[in-house]
Amino acid sequence: MNLPVRPPVRPMLARAVREVPRGAGLVYEPKWDGFRCVVFRDGAGIELGSRNDRPLTRYFPEVVELLAAGLPDRCVVDGEIVVVTPDGLDFGLLQLRLHPAASRVRRLAAETPASFVAFDLLALADRSLLDVPFGRRRELLVEAVTELPGLYVTPCTDDPDVAQDWFTRFEGAGFDGVVAKDVDLPYQQDKRVMWKVKHERTAECVVAGFRWHKDGEGVGSLMLGLFDDVGLRSVGVASSFSAARRVELLAELAPLRENALDGHPWADWVGDPTGAPSRWNPDKTLTWEPVRTELVAEVRYEHVHDHRFRHTARLVRFRPDRDPASCTFAQLEEVAPAELAAIFAVPVPSAPNPSGEHDDRRVEHRGEPDPQQVGHEQQPGDEVPADEQGEQQRDHH
Repeated sequence: MNLPVRPPVRPMLARAVREVPRGAGLVYEPKWDGFRCVVFRDGAGIELGSRNDRPLTRYFPEVVELLAAGLPDRCVVDGEIVVVTPDGLDFGLLQLRLHPAASRVRRLAAETPASFVAFDLLALADRSLLDVPFGRRRELLVEAVTELPGLYVTPCTDDPDVAQDWFTRFEGAGFDGVVAKDVDLPYQQDKRVMWKVKHERTAECVVAGFRWHKDGEGVGSLMLGLFDDVGLRSVGVASSFSAARRVELLAELAPLRENALDGHPWADWVGDPTGAPSRWNPDKTLTWEPVRTELVAEVRYEHVHDHRFRHTARLVRFRPDRDPASCTFAQLEEVAPAELAAIFAVPVPSAPNPSGEHDDRRVEHRGEPDPQQVGHEQQPGDEVPADEQGEQQRDHH
């Protein structure tokens, strides 16, 4: 492709903060929960690039069609691929698209079509916009993109109260939070020069086992469970420990490894000691070590989806004062769905009509600020690893 900005592009990133920042010259956008994607278009050629340089083009043929209809002939656009359902954004459906079978890709593209949300313009025609202030890039983006059902320009506001309202009100629609950036910010590849505020909560879980770290030294992740009416159910893992902490955890868990399989609720899942391949990463095994289910861990998590932590949790502390039997699903907060139409108009895929075709309908805009304003059964341990769950794609900003 003969473009002024060529692949690979390392997307501009954001660092986490606890509150929506306020200050002169800041603008705010919703933090979309999807695959980060940089689009390169040169005439009939369209490529979808991800943050980890994995090409996404073949997985989203319907998005390519949308971009061909709604983008200028020569441009580079930063944005997010999302799947919209009547209940909001669904990252799980998005993950299913990364499949080698072309027939499955075509089927899912028809059944659960993806959308593209544009939030930055890096090049237009023969001009690189990397050094242009964001406010001007935003203006050019709004002018350049022809919005269609499934192709949108992200809402943007310079009012922190509106941003706070987005953060609070639209979590149930699947939004990750809010991103803030300076209106004069140039596009700085792979630099954390923006800010992001994400939803986060805590839960107390039973530690049922652990996985070894990939280098073989210490604990790589803790296997977490919660009780329901049937028994102890796997809800995900906690990880991201320092090298020193991995060794400390191994020592702390050592007493609980004795006779761990006696009455262990997941004993049938231990399986072959060589481990089984991960369904997300064939080169990674799911070998894990059981421990007696006597230890409670307080963890931080972001979202719950289908009774599991959507992303890797973080260990806060162990709670020896807690009874493992008290660790139930009742403590998890699953936010009620919110209508995406309240933030801007989106297509809501309906059920197939009698002819077997889907009838996407446009939801009316409901008075929010102008979007153009600038200013198998899953076994324990078979969680989606942070580097495989789209984290490299989904780190929107």
